[in-house]
Amino acid sequence: MKLSHVSYILTPLLFTFSAFEAVADSSADNDSTNVAREVTGNELSYDSMISSHNQLKCLYGYAAEKTGDHAAALAIFNDCIERFDSVYAMIWLAQMYETGVAVEKDLAKATALMKRGANTNDAAGYSSLAKYHYGVALIEGRGVVADRLQGIAWLKKASLEGVIDADEYLTSMDIKPSGQG
Repeated sequence: MKLSHVSYILTPLLFTFSAFEAVADSSADNDSTNVAREVTGNELSYDSMISSHNQLKCLYGYAAEKTGDHAAALAIFNDCIERFDSVYAMIWLAQMYETGVAVEKDLAKATALMKRGANTNDAAGYSSLAKYHYGVALIEGRGVVADRLQGIAWLKKASLEGVIDADEYLTSMDIKPSGQG
């Protein structure tokens, strides 16, 4: 199935819930698997998710970021990356560094996060999206020295994994996308 990066970003539950649910099910003996059990006080507070041991909290980082609670989002994403090697969190944190939201703008750090995500296999498929973004950064020299050949190689990997935007970027360069047989 081909999806654009917009689908990945705007519908995070679609791609991540089953992966997070599997993680929670696999650690049923851990008291932290039930988000409701962890939260005391205001269950809607993003701050209450920062120290959560449940991987589902990574989705709360997205919600915190989109509602303007950038400090909570930053803390959640950093913890998700450290604790779970979450590519989803890497992508969102990279976006924060790329735009300078709640952190000093740092394209090198944003690209390093995308590279890490591109090299991480995740059950939810976010590594495919990271491959696309890392490939674009390499081609355009965003946060790294431009490397067109390596960028194309990463875009082809993303294309093979169904990222429509990788197909479109390659086509715009007059290169046949890998995903088109």
